[in-house]
Amino acid sequence: MAKINIKIEGVPYEVEAGLTILEAARQCGYEIPTLCAFNHGECSRGSCRVCLVEATGARGLVASCVYPVADGMEITISSPKASEARRSSVELLLSNHNRNCQECDKNGKCELLNVAILTGAREGIYEGEKTPATVDRLTPSIKRDTSKCVLCGRCIERCKNAHGLSVLGFEKRGFKTIVAPAENRSFANSPCILCGQCVSVCPTGALMEVSEIEKVDAAFKAGKYVVVQTAPAVRAALGEEFDMPVGSLVTGKMVAALRRLGFKKVFDTNFGADLTIMEEAHELLHRVNEGGALPMITSCSPGWVNYAEYYYGDLLEHLSSCKSPHEMFGAILKNYYAEQKGIDPKDMFVVSIMPCTAKKYEKDRPEMGNNGIRDVDAVLTTRELGKLIKRAGIRFEKLPDEEFDNDIVGEYTGAGVIFGATGGVMEAALRTAGAILTGKELERVELTEVRGLEGIKEATYNLGGTEVKVAVAHGMKNAKVLLDQIRKGESPYQFIEIMGCPGGCVAGGGQPYVRSCFLPKEDIDILDTYRDKRAAALYKEDEGKSIRVSHKNPQIIELYKDFLGEPNSHKAHELLHTTYKARERFGK
Repeated sequence: MAKINIKIEGVPYEVEAGLTILEAARQCGYEIPTLCAFNHGECSRGSCRVCLVEATGARGLVASCVYPVADGMEITISSPKASEARRSSVELLLSNHNRNCQECDKNGKCELLNVAILTGAREGIYEGEKTPATVDRLTPSIKRDTSKCVLCGRCIERCKNAHGLSVLGFEKRGFKTIVAPAENRSFANSPCILCGQCVSVCPTGALMEVSEIEKVDAAFKAGKYVVVQTAPAVRAALGEEFDMPVGSLVTGKMVAALRRLGFKKVFDTNFGADLTIMEEAHELLHRVNEGGALPMITSCSPGWVNYAEYYYGDLLEHLSSCKSPHEMFGAILKNYYAEQKGIDPKDMFVVSIMPCTAKKYEKDRPEMGNNGIRDVDAVLTTRELGKLIKRAGIRFEKLPDEEFDNDIVGEYTGAGVIFGATGGVMEAALRTAGAILTGKELERVELTEVRGLEGIKEATYNLGGTEVKVAVAHGMKNAKVLLDQIRKGESPYQFIEIMGCPGGCVAGGGQPYVRSCFLPKEDIDILDTYRDKRAAALYKEDEGKSIRVSHKNPQIIELYKDFLGEPNSHKAHELLHTTYKARERFGK
């Protein structure tokens, strides 16, 4: 890349050509206030005007997030003209903003408040009529409050970049402009997959998960037998809620915190992941050997399942019929575990701690239950767990490391751990499918070909003389490529893993926000690699497990022996499998 010479505040620097002023300033040690480019690269064409600076060769002030550097350019950030303009921009945003900060879910992590402090924005400078607000709380997953929206457009760009979708857009004109699904519909009446990626990038409380903390509180108050399970990705991100470095593995402290919050049992969803592999691997082998729709596609990600039902309803036979791991575990807890422990399933309340907002919708699907009893009763995001721990006054960093409950269920393998990273489900399934096909364990369980953040990964494995060609995609923009191949009859694969969120569950819509202004200073430079760091934590735990393949989990073996019979049995299908149906998108 060619280099050019610029000056910032009179100091000369050499930077890469093609950078924006904002990017160049960061590389040179300056942090210009901004609402659109803290980390994800989603920028709304400079509409918020919070990052205004002076630059030679420009007519007036320019938005540094979109204005490119040029050779010989002199940039001034701290001049009275630039400083006052930035302050005025923030004051204008505040004038149309619902400033009930104490009640806001984003309190403490609000980027608007952060730039207000940085720019010295004053209260009540511009007062007048406010844009009429829309509050949408109709889905179990995401709520939208336009009174808090600053029209930055980051959510719009995120939906496009991650999924190739335009569920959100600018609606109406002028002063009445809002961000919404088409015609200002509810998320519940739009083809939104409820993944929460828009929530992850929203700088204010305009988009948030629907909290179920009060539902969990009510279960405790009612004297229910409240148990909790945690997804693998949670342990690789929860520490960030307590100012720990990105990618800190906090499994033991998380377990200790949950016990102190009063849960009767603290289980690991990885047990459900191992169970999923047993069912999914046998389902794949049955389709290969006995006939069935190929390629088979994983169904662990509810955001991906939603996408399939809306946009590829003609391909639903390709999805594995397996429920996701936390739903499987919920079904086992309320049937097998409750029976063994003499607990009335109606008295058991199962809470899932998930990195995902779509899981909240998933648990409410009619088919996610048995005999009128739901598999899972409440889903909390990683962020919500952080709130619970702080509310209880627990000093997370001071907690001892404790072990998950391991009480006829709960034991897990390394294969279950890696479910949280893109490629992890595929790798775990092949570890078991390979052993079943060959009659012996794989010599190498680290199937690194399906790891990493490349949008689409493919590999071919020889399993007992059978060539299995596989592919992995994350984010629906990448998944679409593979799905269109299937639709055209051109897919070369037997098995495909699809994750809804780019990077997999480690970057789910319910994970802690990654913002340079809220991270420990030593982590500011890792903003583009936080998915890698979280995934690395899971692979590290996998490497440290004595058993790394799901079919060797002794409790899974006992579960089949004592209760389920065998993988894909009638009993297993009754409790652990599900069906899907095509859904119409509005406008069709």
